[in-house]
This record gives sequence, C-alpha cells and structure tokens, in this order.
Amino acid sequence: MASEIWAVADLLRGDYKRHEYGQAILPFTLLRRLDSVMAPTRDAVHERNKHSAGIENKHPLLTRAAKLPFYNVSSQDFESIAADAARTAKNLRDYVNGFSPNVQDILKRFQLDEQITRLMGAKLLYQVVGRFAAMRDLDKLSNHDMGYVFEHLIRKFAEDSNETAGEHFTPREVIKLMVNLLIAPDSDTVAGDGQVINILDPACGTGGILTAAEDRIKEINPKAEVYLFGQEVNGESWAICQADMLISEHRGTIAFGNTFSAPAHQGKTFDYMLANPPFGVEWKKVKDTVEREAEQGHAGRFGAGLPRINDGSFLFLQHMISKMEPIEGKGCRLAIVFNGSPLFTGAAGSGESRIRQWILENDLLEGIVALPDQLFYNTGISTYFWILSNRKSPVLRDKVILLDARDQWEKMRKSLGDKRKLISDAQIDHITTVYGNALAIAADPEHPDHGRVKVFRTRDFGYHRITVERPLKQRFEITEDTLAALEHAKPLGKWEQRDAFLGAVRPLLGTTWWTKAEASDALRAAGRRAGVFWPSTQSILKGIWGAVAVSDPEGEVQRAKGQVLPDPDLRDYENIPLDEDIEEYFQREVTPHVPDAWIDREKTKVGYEIPFTRHFYVYTPPRPLAEIDVELRDLEAQIQKLLGKVTG
Repeated sequence: MASEIWAVADLLRGDYKRHEYGQAILPFTLLRRLDSVMAPTRDAVHERNKHSAGIENKHPLLTRAAKLPFYNVSSQDFESIAADAARTAKNLRDYVNGFSPNVQDILKRFQLDEQITRLMGAKLLYQVVGRFAAMRDLDKLSNHDMGYVFEHLIRKFAEDSNETAGEHFTPREVIKLMVNLLIAPDSDTVAGDGQVINILDPACGTGGILTAAEDRIKEINPKAEVYLFGQEVNGESWAICQADMLISEHRGTIAFGNTFSAPAHQGKTFDYMLANPPFGVEWKKVKDTVEREAEQGHAGRFGAGLPRINDGSFLFLQHMISKMEPIEGKGCRLAIVFNGSPLFTGAAGSGESRIRQWILENDLLEGIVALPDQLFYNTGISTYFWILSNRKSPVLRDKVILLDARDQWEKMRKSLGDKRKLISDAQIDHITTVYGNALAIAADPEHPDHGRVKVFRTRDFGYHRITVERPLKQRFEITEDTLAALEHAKPLGKWEQRDAFLGAVRPLLGTTWWTKAEASDALRAAGRRAGVFWPSTQSILKGIWGAVAVSDPEGEVQRAKGQVLPDPDLRDYENIPLDEDIEEYFQREVTPHVPDAWIDREKTKVGYEIPFTRHFYVYTPPRPLAEIDVELRDLEAQIQKLLGKVTG
C-alpha cells in the first residue's frame, strides 16, 4: 500500500520538489483512510443529520450514527469528487468542511486548503484525487499496518529533505523490546483485576510507541483499561497520531506543542512512560522559558540542572521524571532512547553531570541497555535504553544494571535508509530474559551471558575531580622576544614611560637572571639610569613580568604573599572514585611521579558519568608481527602478479 501511495509522487514531479511531496501526499492519504473507514455508516450519518435540523449540539447523535468518534455530513465522498473533474476543488472543500470538528483540527495541521489551491493551479488536483479514489481496502488495514504505511511515507520524505540524524522514527522491533523491558517485570501486577493504566510519550511522533505499549498490556490483561497520553511538536506527525487515536477509539489525549516550553497534561502523573526523543535537539528557541522554570528549582521540572544548549535529551528525561506516579500510589517505570552523549558528556560540575548525580543519588536509574548500531532509519549511531523507576525492587535498591546487547542483531536483506540491522523476536525475548535475571547472571561467572551483564552500585559512577597543581618555576631574561613582548603588552600600552623603559633595558639584551629579586634589581637600575621610575601600578608590573619571565623546571619557585604560585601550564586533573580516600590516592598515584605537586582543595568537585563502553571493553592482543609480515608479503606478490597482467 505504501508503494501505491508513493507512486502519486510521479504526478507531482516538476510542480513539487522532492522534499515537498509529503505536503500533498500525507493529507490525502489520511483523508482517503478516513473516507474508507466511514463508508459503512455514511448513509446513516446523512440520515441522522437530515432529521436533526434545529438541534444545537448534534455531535453526540452523529457519532452514535457513525459508530465512530468522528463523522462527515457532506454529501461528497472520494468517488463523487473524482467523478466531477470540473468541480473537483469545490467538492473537495465541501467534503473537508463536512468533517466533525475533531477531524478538522487534524486537517488544519496539514494546511490542506493551501495544497488544494496549489494542486489546482498545477492542474493536478483531479488526477491526485482520482489516484486516491482508486485505492481500495484502506479500511481493511489494521491500525498497526496503517501506522507502518504512514511511518514509511514520513521516513521517505525525511530522507528527501535531508533531515538531521536526530529526526528519526522508531522501528517496531525496537519499540517491542523497549515495551518488554519496561512492562515484563510487572506482568503479575498488570494481570490483576481492575487495572487502570495511564501511559505517556512526551515525544510521541505518530504514536507507534504508545499503541505498542497498549497492545502489550492487553496481551497480559485484556480487561485492563489503558489510557494513552502524548505530546508532539511536529504538526503532521501529531495529526497522524491524533487520527489513529480517533479511528482506533483509544482513550486519552494527544497534545500538540513543545514539551519543553508548553508541557501538556498538567497535574497528571503516569504509571508508564516511554519515549524516543530526537537526538541532539537544540533548545535555543525556548531557552528563556526553560531557564525561568529551572530557577524554580525542584518546584519546576528542571531542578536537577540544565544540559548544554545543543542537546535537550536530559530535558525530556527530567520532564518524564516530573510526571512519575508517586511511590505512595502505584509508582512508575519509564524507558527512554538516548544516544551515547547523556552517558558521559559534561565534566564534574556541568549541567549533565549534576543531572546524572541527582538521578543516581535518588536511586531512580534501574538499568541501561546498549543496542546495536544501524537500527534506526535516519541514523546509524549507537543507542541506549535508559530504564528508570521510583519503585525498584528491594534487591535492586542502590544498584544499576548495565546490559550489553550490541551483538544482538541480524542483518536485513534490504537496507531502509541507515537501518541495516534488526533485532529478531528471539533476540528480543533473550534480551528481556537476561535483563530480568541480571543479578543472578552477573553473580555467576559460568553463565553464558555473564560477560554481557554488570551490576554496579549507584555511587560507583560518582567521582571527585581534583585539581593537581605544581609550582610555577621561572627564570628571567631579556631577549629580542622579550623586548617584542614588552612593546606589545596591552598593560603597558598607556604607560607614558614605556618607550623610555624599552630603551633603558635594551643594553641588557642577552642577560638571564635566576631569581626574581636579581631581575628586579637589574631592571630598576637600568630604569633609573634612563630616568624611568619603576611603576607602582599592578597591571603594568604584571605586564613587565609576564614578558620577561620564562617557565623553567630549573628556575626559581615563585611566591605571592608567602604562598607558592601554581603553574597553569602544568595544572592537571584526576578523577577519584567517591569511596576512595583522596589523600591515599594522591600519595599512591601522583606524588611518586611529581613530588612537588599538591591538591587545590577549593576546586574539588563531585561528578557522575556512566562509562558504559569502558566497562565492557575486552582487550584483544595484536597479531604476531611474523604473521602480519607473511600476510604483507602475500599481498605484495598478488599486486605484482596483477601488475604483470596489466603491463603484459
């Protein structure tokens, strides 16, 4: 079906650019889908509408007649519109205006009226309507299958418009794995009587993650009442998601707007949350709004800190944490897809580090699962599931599971954009089982999956970042470079006696002093001989010493007010695990190499990072040189043989 719809692009070629095809194709696909779904009750709706003249609120009556939460009171449908070439635009607009308000809100996001005008001007409207009218069985497609169709089309349009790597859609097997990892531990609870479950996706796109989560819950407990909530900033994606919600009669609300600056579902909390937000999304446009909320501390959503402006991943996560059902109620579990950046980006004291620290110190992080690369349609980068919970099981308190599933993939027979790999159903089940038994597997060195699971304490990811200083050692000299530095030093620029001072010290060219006192005496004396008074202004003095002083490991240790001055060029940093004694580490790892070093304790900071790759690194020794040498000789022989064939 997707290929049949995509074939409409042949009509648009020339009048539309490739990246504009979606502006016409997506709304007509949605219209035709709605038209097909409404067909069985169309006559009943018309009849009820005819006999409801004078009734102020006909909406409940018409939805009952339609047996759907939407309807169309126009006498037109796709077949009648396609049958009248002379009145295509008029009839189509009449048809669109006949929809119930909830559908008209959806169609506005596509700016459909503008597309009708444009297609009419290009003399293409009648042909496009005819192509869609000829499409059959759109009503017979399940909502999942129709979701595949829409996502396939959106992916194609995204590729043609060169969308960035962050703009991607979630493959269904990735959604299935994420839902499994999130809900599987709660299977017994979900299966209980009277379950009312609220699910949120704050970056829901076309809604695939939400509907997959509902399907999984319904598999466990068909009687569960599931409410789906979402928010989406892209108008077309929101419209498709909202249409699917209407057609499928899902309960819940999908809001349109920016999750960072205009969060929906105020005051509501959720039992489960899932999201695959765009990677590396900037939040510059909403910077003022976000920063104002951050100033509220934990009274707002961003009390833990703000990440750098070019990556809003942690803003999405903090938003989700703020929507967690409290532990006093049922508690909440959430899963979010990240790239590698949130694991380690940001040094101690940075926004990212403070956010990681807050999440770990509050024991919200349950586990991280590393996925294979090349799983997504528009990006081949490596990705990770972060799984958080405010109701971790007692055995997982103050612990974090790291699961390496990067080798759990199969090669696709045909690539789809950057997606070249998939995770099979068997691999999904295997990953889910390993995650569920992570503690036992990590404790059993003989288990075949032992190498892919590690369990850490939350404090294991924290460290003290210490600043290691070494003394500033200098000699002092007058050289051509020194004189040039004095001439161009900014602090000396407004000193009236600068030129006279330069002339006074030029005779000292080639002189070196090994103490500052000796250099000071010599420079003062040279100045006095030329009638230049030694400056008292600190900025000028700093400029003079900055020019004539040269770092030298054999030089004099510099002091100010009795304190040894540090050399900024020799400054270094060490990350020390939180539970290790800083002084013992320093004496063991630093002092033996640089005995004169010390710690500037005022600069010590606490940082948190999750070096996932380092924890699973396995050293592979290089091949023996003799083996490499033999291989090189074989290759040289093959090259010579090929060259011989070319040259005859």
